[in-house]
Amino acid sequence: MTHPDLSWIDGDTPVATAFDDPYFTGGLEETRHVFLQGNDLPARLKDGFRVAELGFGTGLNLLALAQAWDGPGIVHFTSFEAFPMAPADMARALKPFAQPMAEALVAGWAAAEGSVRRFSLGQVEAEIRIGDARQVLPEWVDKADAWFLDGFAPARNPELWDDGLMAEVARHTRPGGTFATYTAAGHVRRALEQAGFAVSRVPGFGRKKHMSIGRIPA
Repeated sequence: MTHPDLSWIDGDTPVATAFDDPYFTGGLEETRHVFLQGNDLPARLKDGFRVAELGFGTGLNLLALAQAWDGPGIVHFTSFEAFPMAPADMARALKPFAQPMAEALVAGWAAAEGSVRRFSLGQVEAEIRIGDARQVLPEWVDKADAWFLDGFAPARNPELWDDGLMAEVARHTRPGGTFATYTAAGHVRRALEQAGFAVSRVPGFGRKKHMSIGRIPA
């Protein structure tokens, strides 16, 4: 399994050398603003709710989701990741946040094996599907209630934002399902609209003026 080639800035912020892009800039606060608030979570969470994600990275979004849901019942989380991070690198990236569930996340990730890695984090059952999302997502049989679209910047990682993949995201979304992403790039919004989402541009986090959210009509 190929791990990403990383460099580090500000001590413990990983940068993907292949894309020259950091895995995060605003940490947990940005994750909660973009992916949780952008999908109206945790208000919509309930037993059986399914979250899907493009780009697992450090697992920070899963960590935020697990902290936002303590039941009753189980929330399901599926992420698609082409370059799974080594557990030691994940631990280094998450350490500055000093979050109580971070060690459990790294331990679950380290123990999981294979092309579909499964483990539990609190009341969230996670599965991480390893491979190019353009190939792996079409094979997925489930549909999501909410999507975290968290690939590297579209200008640097265009294959994770192409029209065909955005159409697959829509095809794997339940009626009334939503997406949220930090990017407001016009071609990404148009691709999602063409795929069937009603797309809105809303205030982003920090210095990012805009981000995008959307919903499949019920």
